[in-house]
Amino acid sequence: MSSSTSDKPPGLRTGTLGTADISFFVVSAAAPLTVMAGVAPIALVLGGIGAPAGYLLAGITLAVFAVGFTTMSRHVRSGGAFYAYIAQGLGKPLGIAAALVAMVGYNGMEIGVYGLLGSATSDTAGALGGTDLPWLPIALAGLLVIWYGGYRSIDFGAKVLGVLLVAETGILVLLAGGVLLKGGAHGLSLASFAPGNVLVPGTAAVLAFAFSAFTGFESTVIYRREARDPARTIPRATYIAVGFLGLFYAFVVWTVIQAFGDDKVVEAAAGDTGGLFFAAITTYVGPWAADLMHVFIVTSILASLLAFHNAINRYALALSEEGVLPAALGRIHPRHRSPYVAGLAQTALGAVVVLGFAAAGADPYTQLLLWVNTPGMLGLMALMLLAALAVVRYFRRVPHQEGALRTLVAPGAAAVLLAVAIWLVASKVALFTGASPTVNAVLVAVVPAVLVLGLVLAYRLRRTRPEVYARFAEEPPTDPHAEPPTAPPGAGHPRPNPHPYLDPHPHPHAEGADPSCPQPPTSSSSTPASVPPSRAATPRSPSATD
Repeated sequence: MSSSTSDKPPGLRTGTLGTADISFFVVSAAAPLTVMAGVAPIALVLGGIGAPAGYLLAGITLAVFAVGFTTMSRHVRSGGAFYAYIAQGLGKPLGIAAALVAMVGYNGMEIGVYGLLGSATSDTAGALGGTDLPWLPIALAGLLVIWYGGYRSIDFGAKVLGVLLVAETGILVLLAGGVLLKGGAHGLSLASFAPGNVLVPGTAAVLAFAFSAFTGFESTVIYRREARDPARTIPRATYIAVGFLGLFYAFVVWTVIQAFGDDKVVEAAAGDTGGLFFAAITTYVGPWAADLMHVFIVTSILASLLAFHNAINRYALALSEEGVLPAALGRIHPRHRSPYVAGLAQTALGAVVVLGFAAAGADPYTQLLLWVNTPGMLGLMALMLLAALAVVRYFRRVPHQEGALRTLVAPGAAAVLLAVAIWLVASKVALFTGASPTVNAVLVAVVPAVLVLGLVLAYRLRRTRPEVYARFAEEPPTDPHAEPPTAPPGAGHPRPNPHPYLDPHPHPHAEGADPSCPQPPTSSSSTPASVPPSRAATPRSPSATD
C-alpha cells in the first residue's frame, strides 16, 4: 500500500482555499484601482454624473448570472468550469469550442496587460523620480515575477493577492474617506442616482465600461479542487466578489463626483482624464497619497496578472487531463502542488507575444494591451452567455431538487441581459480601443471566429480520437489529481453527504451531449481618444486589466 501511495503522481493542494482566499483571486483579477483611476473618468465623460448607477446595474446583472452559475457548480465538479458547464448543458461540440474560447479569452486578458504593466511602471517612475524607463524590460521582468507566483503554492498566491488587494482598495477608501469628511466640493448630493441623470443617451456607453470592469469574477469555480467545502465556498466567494465590486465601484465613483461637484466633475474629467483621481486625492488627502496611488496602480496590475495566470494554468491542467492538450501540461509540482508546466508554457507564450509586438514597434498600451485584451474580454462575456443558456438546458434534462428560480428564471434572465451587454460592448468598441474601424472589426470578429474553429476541431476530434471525445467534460468519480484529505484523529467513519441531492455518480448525458477578464493614470497627461483632449490623446483599456 505504501508503494502504491508513493507511486501516485502529486495532485493539487486540496482543502487549501477558503472563501476569502478565492475572493482575493477573483477581485484582484478585476484590478479595482486600475478600473477606477483609469476607466471610471471616461464613464463620467460619456455618461455624466449618473455613471455610478451604471456600475450598480452591471453588478445586479452579473449577480443574476451568478445564481444559476453557482447552482451549476454544485452539480458539475469538473475543473474545466465554463467549458464543462457548456458541454453538459449544450453538448460536447459547443463545450470543446468553449474550451478554445476560454483559452484565448483568459490568455488575451493576461498577456496584453504586460504592455499595461510596462507603460504604467514607466509612467510611475517618471512621475515619482523623473526617470525614463523603457517598457519592454519591465514587461519581461513582470513575466518572470508572475511565473514565480504561479509556480509557488496556491496558498502563497492567495496571501500575496490578499496583501496587494488590501493596498489598492485601501487607497481608494482613503480617498473616499477624505472626500466624505470634508463634505465634498459643495456638500454631498445623491443626484447621481436620480432617474433623470441615469436615463441619458450616454448610459449605454457607461454600461459597456461597467460590464468590462467585472471581468474575472466568474473564475471562482476554477479553484473548486483547491477549495475547502467547495459546495459552500464557491457560491459565497462568487457573490462576495460581484457584490463587493458592484457596490465598491459605484461608491468610489460617487465620492469622486462629490470631490469636484455635480456641475464640475464632467468638465474636470474631460480636461484631464488620467489625472482626475490623482487631483482628488491630492486635494482631499495630500500629495503623499497621490504618490502612493501611483505605486499601487502598478501593484494592482501585478495582482491582476497573477490572478489570471493561475486561472489559465488550471484551465490548461483540466484540458490536459481531458486529453485535448498534451499530457505534460498536467504535471503537478511535487512540493508546491502547482501546475508548473502549464505555467511555464503560459509564460513562454506571453514572452513570444510581448517580444513580437516590441519587434514590430507597437505601442505597449494602444496596441499590445488593447488589441490583445479586447477579444479576451468579449470572449469571457460570450462564455458567460453560453454558460447561462447551458444552466437552463442542463436542469431541464437531469433530475434535481433545485428550484425554478435558480435553474430557469435567473439563468434565462441572465442570458438576455448578457446578450445585451455583449451588444453594448461590441457596438461601443471604438471607445475602448480608439482604433480604426478595420482594426475594431477584426477585434470583434476574433471570438466568433475562434468559436467556429472550435466547432470544427470538435467534430474532427470526434472522428479522429473518439475515445477522447467520448470522455470530454464527463464527471469524474473522484478528482484525478486530488490529494486525499487528512482524516482527523479518531475519525473512523465516513461523513454523510451534506448535500443529499447531489448524485455522487454522474448523470448520463442526453442527446444534446452527443453519444461519444485606459492607460492607468500614472501620468496625468493621458486622455481617451473619444474625449476632446486637453493633451495627447490616449484610448483606454476595456477593463480593469484590459
